[in-house]
Amino acid sequence: MEHSNMTARQLYEALKSGPARRDFGFGKRAALVNVDVQHAYTRPDEFPTAYETDPRQVEYIDRLAKLMRERDLPVVWTHVAYSDSGDDCGVWGTRSDGPDALQNIKAGSRRSQLDDRLTIDPKRDTIINKRMASAFHETHLPSLLNFHRIDTVIVTGGSTSGCVRATAVDSLSRGYRTIVPEECTADRHESPHFANLYDLKVKYADVVPVNTVFAWLQAWQP
Repeated sequence: MEHSNMTARQLYEALKSGPARRDFGFGKRAALVNVDVQHAYTRPDEFPTAYETDPRQVEYIDRLAKLMRERDLPVVWTHVAYSDSGDDCGVWGTRSDGPDALQNIKAGSRRSQLDDRLTIDPKRDTIINKRMASAFHETHLPSLLNFHRIDTVIVTGGSTSGCVRATAVDSLSRGYRTIVPEECTADRHESPHFANLYDLKVKYADVVPVNTVFAWLQAWQP
């Protein structure tokens, strides 16, 4: 099939089944950065802004977090939540109006809260309220990774084409080996989801089955 006639999913599957690309690989110490796994984006039964590409996404992320904690490796959760005025959303929040607009994800609202199906340890995990797409943008994530001597960043969450992509690109740009477990990301539609998994795999990250990450963590020794 000509590439010009392929869907985004077909392009991604062809990339996976073609000649193996050299991976960046895992390094010595990893951090798990779970991007915006909050109700606004993980609960399609409640909010029209939510994503659902793999129905087991939240389950897989929860298991990754558990394995990381057991190995005393950092677990980071980000969420977007804005002030009543919405000023901290900046020009990004001016693209749409209405109750589901980005700037209306108010701090303390259910939309802003991390998915209650997840197990989060507030005494052990790091929770970051980010305002823009990348988890690195104007947050203390870089200093946290430096403190823990991290060389590998595992990125999950949503959306694949937005905040996950921005975080993965920034991660690589800062010199981190970047891993994206494909079943742990989601987008509003499969086209941007698979198009961005394709692009991330070609350029910026190792996009791998989540079982590959489970296996690495289970075998990891400090």
